[in-house]
Amino acid sequence: MIPSYLKGYEELYAEDPHEAGLAWFRDAELGMSIHYGLYSLLCRGEWVMYHKKIHVAHYECLSDIFTAEYFNAEEIADLAVQSEMKYINFTTRHHDSFCLFETKETAFNSINSPAGRDFLKELAAACEKRGLGLFLYYSYGADWRHPYFLSNEVGIPWSRPPYRKTEPSYLYKEEKDFQHYIAFMHAQIRELLTNYGVIAGIWFDAIVPCYFRPDLFPVGETYNLVRSLQPQCLISFKQGVTGTEDFMSQEMQFVPLEVLLSKTGASQEAIDRSNEVLRKHKNKRNEVCTVMQKKGWGYVNYVKHICADEAMLRLRYAAEKNCNLLLNTGPYPDGTIPPEDVSVFKELGRRIRRHGTFQ
Repeated sequence: MIPSYLKGYEELYAEDPHEAGLAWFRDAELGMSIHYGLYSLLCRGEWVMYHKKIHVAHYECLSDIFTAEYFNAEEIADLAVQSEMKYINFTTRHHDSFCLFETKETAFNSINSPAGRDFLKELAAACEKRGLGLFLYYSYGADWRHPYFLSNEVGIPWSRPPYRKTEPSYLYKEEKDFQHYIAFMHAQIRELLTNYGVIAGIWFDAIVPCYFRPDLFPVGETYNLVRSLQPQCLISFKQGVTGTEDFMSQEMQFVPLEVLLSKTGASQEAIDRSNEVLRKHKNKRNEVCTVMQKKGWGYVNYVKHICADEAMLRLRYAAEKNCNLLLNTGPYPDGTIPPEDVSVFKELGRRIRRHGTFQ
């Protein structure tokens, strides 16, 4: 049976599921990104653990008060449909390592919180019912909790929060220890692509570490795992690591990868490699991702949100660049989407129905 989001691509799906996924993505134009997790409780964005140097044990306490009582996958999916969005990109696990799905690899997940829910399962069912593609955001190159992720001494930016005191839960001592993290990550990817039905795409994040130490991150092996489990599943890793990704996703408000690598002290070889990867993505249908609030992807309670006119301008900009637009919202601590984002999303849908992408 063909996945609901690929209706209309039946013949191509029968011949080549991956090509069907690519054809669908080229037509999709607009998607919703959702950044939600423990960090939402602090209302300071998804990097709050890092920037505020919150130690692991203290940060873990947030899971004891995570209830997400008003997170409603059905309402979120309905909003996406009303907004003429064709897919949803959901944070299954961010850099803080808290998982919004049921996993055997760690107890640090939403099932074991007071919420007691598998939010990915709920959202997957809601998307399938409405013919929406589901993308899974997954932090690949950063984990601030896993005991065997790379230490700051390795010299990779953002590996760990810059604590003033030693973090007792960190056990990494030498490079071979990092294999524990790789095994953990691959096991979770297998869970994500086995337990939640047909997935439209997986969206990896934290790209810079993979350019600093490509020998430690088995990106090609990971991509092979994804394609072996779900051939139609598209792969994105921000601006790209190998060039074999199905599309790149450039953050509209951030500096280009070449500049970012240069500022963080990457080698000239890494910078040259990033430019070569960029060239490989030049003629693909790519994606521009951006935020509804002026700062941060997870909810920040002191910043303004963009209006419908600005959202429409961003959609037009993406279309002119031969890109889809991925609009991110950061739900409140209780799981509800900020009302200003809801109204803008709905108005965007009305304008698209009335005038199309190019208003």
